[in-house]
Amino acid sequence: MNTLVTKIDKDNIDIQKIKVQADILRNGGTVIFPTETVYGLGANALDENAVDKIYKAKGRPSDNPLIVHISNKDDVYKLAKDINENAKIIMDKFWPGPITIILNKNDKVPYKTSGGLETVALRMPSHPIALELIKEANVPVAAPSANISGRPSPTDESHVIEEMEGRVDGIILGGDCNVGLESTVIDVTSDIPIILRPGKITYEDLLDAFLEVEIDPSILEKNDNIIPKSPGMKYTHYSPNADVYIVRGKESDVIDKINDLIDKNKEIKVGVMCINKNAHKYKGEVIPLGESINEVGKNLFKTLREMDKRKVDVIYSESFDTKGIGQAVMNRLNKAAGYKIIDL
Repeated sequence: MNTLVTKIDKDNIDIQKIKVQADILRNGGTVIFPTETVYGLGANALDENAVDKIYKAKGRPSDNPLIVHISNKDDVYKLAKDINENAKIIMDKFWPGPITIILNKNDKVPYKTSGGLETVALRMPSHPIALELIKEANVPVAAPSANISGRPSPTDESHVIEEMEGRVDGIILGGDCNVGLESTVIDVTSDIPIILRPGKITYEDLLDAFLEVEIDPSILEKNDNIIPKSPGMKYTHYSPNADVYIVRGKESDVIDKINDLIDKNKEIKVGVMCINKNAHKYKGEVIPLGESINEVGKNLFKTLREMDKRKVDVIYSESFDTKGIGQAVMNRLNKAAGYKIIDL
């Protein structure tokens, strides 16, 4: 497949370039585009044949629902029903932005898009290129992350080109993604909103908007048998080629343990992921993730991919506090590791 690759400056958008890629979407093709979270692989959400191309390009299981991206809040009423006050609060307070709401779908949304469920996941991104593309295509755009299924999500241009060129009809390159973690997903089909996937919009942020918010148990512990109502709920996900282990405990003990493991496994190449201030304390292939938890979130997927480039056999990672966006970081890290945790 020949892929039309287009470079667009998000601060000076060339509408003519957007229109060309929007035509591809409108005519049943697939286009990768940047969002504030990660790059998305888009197709017309109302066209089952187009949506099927997403699953084929990613090698994605068909029971894994897709997030439908829109450019106008009013489009929610065209795709969903039973739109309650909880949904309206999120739309008013957090859209456009990195949060997805789960609502009961109407008949316009095919089951191919919803993963066979009676619900639909909807999001209005804040990235200017994404918004212009969806607006020009004039169709809702189903768009999971633009990577081979199970691999770390792409957050910069090189990830997309390396993995997806030749698999899709179009690619828009628009620089690095600011957040680096996929959107928060919240189910608002019941009286109490339930977080199905943590993200940049945190549990604490949502508590400010609602009197009560619940967290799906699958976020907090391994669950192999879950029926996914949201993308990313399968327990092994975001995985690099190397085995990933999380080492959890007192900071000094974690450093000693990882270095001890490296010493005992000199025949293999070991990678280490850590906070910046600890980088000089480790042996092995050390890649610091950042100074703050926000930087860790932004750099996590990029670092997992970099570990692949360095051809490490095993990755040991520090654990991080689960307050705020730390919950999203640890959710992705746990899934990347398949919940392989060394507790000290």
